Amino acid sequence: MIDDGLWSAVGDPTRRRMLDLLLANGGGTATGLSDQLPVTRQAVAKHLAVLERVGLVHAKPSGRERRYTVDESQLARAIAQLTSVSDAWDRRLQRIKRIAETIQRSTDT
Repeated sequence: MIDDGLWSAVGDPTRRRMLDLLLANGGGTATGLSDQLPVTRQAVAKHLAVLERVGLVHAKPSGRERRYTVDESQLARAIAQLTSVSDAWDRRLQRIKRIAETIQRSTDT
């Protein structure tokens, strides 16, 4: 089953970049992420809220800020869903290719 909220969250390129940064750095804060991205701290905080709502990140208080880490099991779930959809589309495209080849062969004769 496809989780539309999860897909919507990872569908945004800024959020995907944030996940990459969090994974590479073992976590981070909104301020730290905004230093590495071309968006404001406020925008980063909004993106983090979306990621947190779908369970891709978790936050813990860290001084005056919150430190975010990626929930790797939820990320694995998202990857599994993407792989499943990719496989389904590969099968569909192969069928379309076979149909097109059959049509081409019938018009060549």
